[in-house]
Amino acid sequence: MLPETIHLEIVTSDRKIVGLDVDEVIMPGKEGYLGVLPGHAPLLSELDIGQLMYRRGDMRHYLSMAWGFAEVLPDKVSVLAEIAERAEDIDRERANRARDRAKQRLQGQSGDIDLRRAQVALQKALIRIQVASHAGPDRPE
Repeated sequence: MLPETIHLEIVTSDRKIVGLDVDEVIMPGKEGYLGVLPGHAPLLSELDIGQLMYRRGDMRHYLSMAWGFAEVLPDKVSVLAEIAERAEDIDRERANRARDRAKQRLQGQSGDIDLRRAQVALQKALIRIQVASHAGPDRPE
């Protein structure tokens, strides 16, 4: 018999971000987004920069994340993320400033730049801004 929910654990090196039973998880795998429901086949995946969404009933919750690994079992998803931040914890102004700095670097306005580093900074800032737009009272989506 398949489980009705799946336990989601999201941790970084310094804290536990999430630890609860959910109905669905969508996370940024290295080769594209992964959708996980209770009873999913076991797998290990490297994670990329992106938005992680989990659903409890009709409420969706969002996190920005960057890099890490996920282990999926039929009744549990364990995520070890290098960076993870809940939508409600994101400082939108700081994310906007980071986006603007990265864009300036990419446009060559900052002199000699590390192109890959500037691209990653822009990608992370854009994800944080996107996830922050979901902050606020829980609501069905």
